[in-house]
Amino acid sequence: MIPRHFIPGIAFLAAAFVLSFLTSISLPYLTALDITRVHFGDGLKIPNSPIPLINQLRFGIWAFCEYDASNGNRKCSPEGHGYSVPFGVIDAKGNLNEITIGSSWTRGLAVHPVATVVTFIALALSFSSHVTATLLASIVSFFAALLTLIAFAIDIALYAYVHHELSKFNGVNVNTGPGFWLTFVSLVLLLLAGCTVCFGRRRDSDNWTYGGNEFPLKRLWPFNKS
Repeated sequence: MIPRHFIPGIAFLAAAFVLSFLTSISLPYLTALDITRVHFGDGLKIPNSPIPLINQLRFGIWAFCEYDASNGNRKCSPEGHGYSVPFGVIDAKGNLNEITIGSSWTRGLAVHPVATVVTFIALALSFSSHVTATLLASIVSFFAALLTLIAFAIDIALYAYVHHELSKFNGVNVNTGPGFWLTFVSLVLLLLAGCTVCFGRRRDSDNWTYGGNEFPLKRLWPFNKS
């Protein structure tokens, strides 16, 4: 039976896994869970795009999606590891500026599913009442938090680069997507889970269980004056 003081850590890990899993699916399957979102007030023409004029562009883990300014229909790029997005933006002087968000800025997004797998391993280990398994659950939780931190840093870098390249044009707004913030919440939950499992293991080691009852070891120690 799992001790009660391990339950909060398991709950944190389960929530972090669900959020990380949903974020890892991302575009083109879950179009609402993008990392960076760009709005074009007057519409934009992207070279070689089947959509004549787009009003929104979303960056996901595996693909990007364009939204038609006339009817709101979306068209997503073929899914894959690392993709590039070419832009053709007309400035205030009527000049065409070609900008490309290269695959070097999106390739690192694949860290998200890796963090998800490690989070699942930590969650599986946390259900064990064995001493070694609970210790490993805490260590793996912190490792998953480290990977999620790296993924979040890559998300920030992508957002910052897209914002830097496109915000200088009129009518263009660059915002963080829901997947960006789900990653941040997952990071916080993993840190809480690692600490909770670790402290729960310490509390468990301070007690001796016999006949279904817990006895503090400090009281059983004959040289304890308290």
